[in-house]
Amino acid sequence: MTIEKTMNLTLPPELSRSLATLDALQLAWLSGYCWSEAQNRQGGQSAVSQTASAQPTALQPLLQPLPVTIISASQTGNARKVAEQLKSKLAASGVEVKLVAAADYKPKNLADEKLLLLVTSTQGDGEPPEEAVSLHKYLFGKKAPNLSNTEFAVLGLGDSSYPDFCQAGKDFDAKLAELGGTRLLERQDCDLDYQAIADTWIEQISRRLQQKNQTQNQSQSAVTLSAPHSTDNASAVGSIYNKENPFSATLALRQKITARGSEKDVRHLEIDLSGSGLHYQPGDALGVWFNNDPALVAEILQAVSLNGEEKVRLNGEEICIRSALLQSLEITQNTPHFVKGYAELADNSELNQRVKSIAAIQDYIQTTPIIGVLQAYPFALSAEQLLGLLRPLTPRLYSIASSADEVGEEVHLTVGVLRYEHDGKIRSGGASSYLADRVEEDGEVRVFIEQNDNFRLPPDNDTPIIMIGAGTGIAPFRAFLQQRAAEQASGKNWLIFGNQHFTDDFLYQVEWQGFAKDGYLHKYNFAWSRDQAEKIYVQHKIREQAESLWQWLQQGAHIYVCGDASRMAKDVEQALLDVIAQQGKLSAEEADEYLDELRQNKRYQRDVY
Repeated sequence: MTIEKTMNLTLPPELSRSLATLDALQLAWLSGYCWSEAQNRQGGQSAVSQTASAQPTALQPLLQPLPVTIISASQTGNARKVAEQLKSKLAASGVEVKLVAAADYKPKNLADEKLLLLVTSTQGDGEPPEEAVSLHKYLFGKKAPNLSNTEFAVLGLGDSSYPDFCQAGKDFDAKLAELGGTRLLERQDCDLDYQAIADTWIEQISRRLQQKNQTQNQSQSAVTLSAPHSTDNASAVGSIYNKENPFSATLALRQKITARGSEKDVRHLEIDLSGSGLHYQPGDALGVWFNNDPALVAEILQAVSLNGEEKVRLNGEEICIRSALLQSLEITQNTPHFVKGYAELADNSELNQRVKSIAAIQDYIQTTPIIGVLQAYPFALSAEQLLGLLRPLTPRLYSIASSADEVGEEVHLTVGVLRYEHDGKIRSGGASSYLADRVEEDGEVRVFIEQNDNFRLPPDNDTPIIMIGAGTGIAPFRAFLQQRAAEQASGKNWLIFGNQHFTDDFLYQVEWQGFAKDGYLHKYNFAWSRDQAEKIYVQHKIREQAESLWQWLQQGAHIYVCGDASRMAKDVEQALLDVIAQQGKLSAEEADEYLDELRQNKRYQRDVY
């Protein structure tokens, strides 16, 4: 083919338009790629390969795009969303990027990672999210890898109202460095209003990796031609409604399911999703946006000497401070930021003494709500000052207590209403009291589905399952058995449930009896902690049933745990380890490895909070 003939060839218009969007470096790479492809089609060896062999330092990088792995370690979905944003940003800037959920990541691959980005939340008492427990154990165990060839960066998400704020991110970051890794960027910690800080971190990471791309003379077009692998799960929700755009659903039914004499107030809610297009699976959670209590808002305004009509700018709009407190600001959960900021403004000697140390602040906010601080140390604030002390309101997540195959276009919740006394007055949780007290039946509730792929029934309906829960931790197990009954699953089902009193707190008692009668609840054990002098909890039942539990495990059973992360879930895990060691005749270390293998194989799953 002569040069003249080549020059006379015309390109398709769509290809010409695509070429017009490329820069000089991209065009240069594409030119070499096309020449190589032409040589291959004529039966010759790729000229690019030949040249790369002759000049490895100059041209080989063109054939090896900069590979980046993002690990998403999420508990409520926020870390996963940030990781997805990070992936999109990097892919758009010419980086070959793979996003993998921590639950699906093989820890032994860590030593092979050259560029590793970790986005992680924190749960319980500063622990990693459930899906990242195996990764955490591996890094902190005896088989931890040498990471001297790995560059990394960590973004932590947390809640500053808890003592161990972003502790999982801090621990991962420190350990990766200790094992020889080099930081691409300093760790960043995000509070509940994480988006702005996360956006900045993503931008910084993107710039840093683009610089590395340029240093290695790599083309940004390489990633689009190589079709990078991603382990993102397709959304199962299939709806225009999500956390940012919630659906206004109807509260169809609200029923108290604890007895009048119970110390607990638990409500069964049925919410109508008709017309939303929202779909869920057993194990998922329902996100609920709520409005704060008008009476609490009035108390706060009075304590800081505001009438409520003062204007503030929030999310680019001018609104009155009363509306902001009702709809947009967190006023039921105290934070170190609020206490420290208010102490500076009020300059009260007693309050200043309370905030002298981090430990003192944490003790104080755990026992004192925001209104308690304001009423104990009253001080006049401007509306802007009050706004600056408070965090944005965030939705609450509740484990779904129903199967769509059983209830149709409804979703059911099991909500424990938080009530406590402070300075002689009963206070309530923001979302739980909203659902229990302030939304009327047939009223509207703004909701969305939060997928939880780390708490799923076995794909094989013949597989036995063991469900362990306490209190409102019963919710997902009701969904599990509704689903298994709907599918006429043959796998055995075992429930171990605990609460305070048999007569007052046996949640869904009639339904469990019905499941047993119909052959879908094959074994059950109940722990009523206050029905005798000695308190009995679910972990005691696990130890009592050691032999049976071990037999079920040998038959391939999956174990599910739902409930309080800091106490119940830890006690249950220790009981499981004791049973495994005893029945399997294993050492403590071997039992821990056995349970972690169950976790990695998704046979041990927890929904803890």
